[in-house]
Amino acid sequence: MSVQPRGEIQIPNDWDRRGLPAWTYHSPALFALERDNVFLNHWQIAGHENDIPASGDWITFDLFGERAVIMRGRDGVVRAFHNLCRHRGARVVDGAQGHCKGAIVCPFHGWVYNLDGTLRGAAQPSTFGEMDRADYGLKPIELGRFHGFLFLRFRPGPQPGIAELLAPYEEDFADYGAKDIVPVKVPDWSVDLPVNWKSVRDVDNEGYHVPMAHPALQDLYGRDYRDRYLPEGLHFSAGYFGDAPGRRWSVRNYLKHAPKQEWLPERLGNAWTYYGLFPNMVFAFTPEAIQFYHDIPLGPGLTRLTGKLYRQPQEDRQQRLARYLAMRIDRDTSAEDQQLSIWSNESMLSSAFDGFHLSDKEWGLRRHHDALRALIPVMRQEASPPEDEIVVRNDELICQPANTGQ
Repeated sequence: MSVQPRGEIQIPNDWDRRGLPAWTYHSPALFALERDNVFLNHWQIAGHENDIPASGDWITFDLFGERAVIMRGRDGVVRAFHNLCRHRGARVVDGAQGHCKGAIVCPFHGWVYNLDGTLRGAAQPSTFGEMDRADYGLKPIELGRFHGFLFLRFRPGPQPGIAELLAPYEEDFADYGAKDIVPVKVPDWSVDLPVNWKSVRDVDNEGYHVPMAHPALQDLYGRDYRDRYLPEGLHFSAGYFGDAPGRRWSVRNYLKHAPKQEWLPERLGNAWTYYGLFPNMVFAFTPEAIQFYHDIPLGPGLTRLTGKLYRQPQEDRQQRLARYLAMRIDRDTSAEDQQLSIWSNESMLSSAFDGFHLSDKEWGLRRHHDALRALIPVMRQEASPPEDEIVVRNDELICQPANTGQ
């Protein structure tokens, strides 16, 4: 039995097999347009409610100069704020994760905020003249939730609310018990690559490379793997294991020791599944663990790959062993994808690069590119405009009809 999210979009019979032009992978001016039109106004995942189980627990998320803190209040409500003191703009919390016992105290001048973001008091308040504390609480950020996962949007954007957007994944996330998962002891990972973020997405947005580039995945489930496409920039992939014993050590032992999760429905019991969301994130589920990963652009030629890993709340020794073996397979796969991203990205600077010619198995890559072209129409230009004219040219093209070849 296969997994089947609702509303699958079929690959067209005739489509433009070109990808984005090479100049879009190394233009600083275009990168600035992506900041405003692709990232700050689209949903970004920051963590899970169970990362902050107690009152006063917090996690942070930074993106393109914006700084967020997500905190659980005394009332148990999770809220998101700009991590920015209303006095001089210092971070009110520092680090990736922490706990405030009863209040947030800015480390610069000691302004104190309640756990719901309201200002409790300024240090030496008499020196500020007339000041209404109600006007100086931490600034809120739009926060969305889906089965416990926490999403931020720094600016209003074209996507609907996160629960509406991810509705096609509703049944699967519920069946996996996503709302109840807990972080592992070392839950997050991070690596910086000298590539444009789109090169990372180009590799991850298609499964055509799995048989050649990922021997462990091919050994585990590559005989029965497929990418599927849904509306609103969603994409889904699944591979089904158990039809062969496995030749590689990690795969063979994973198949040997992974216990059957009787609580999972049949369609998920022997599947590794992946649920993507435009522009830059993926949820990866196995029967014993859940993780998300995303690509955070740091510059036109620098991208941070990062994510978090979670386990089932009642994990036993057998599940823990299976999770470890799955991690070994994932670790090799990630290293392989990182190298592919570097090779792909460096080709964009070569005079011999003539652009992509894509397979039907790479339609997801073209679909991602078309979504970017719709948001930033200057990306439709095969030849690079002068760097100082890219923003103006993009503004001119916004009102013109798109011709994406689909």
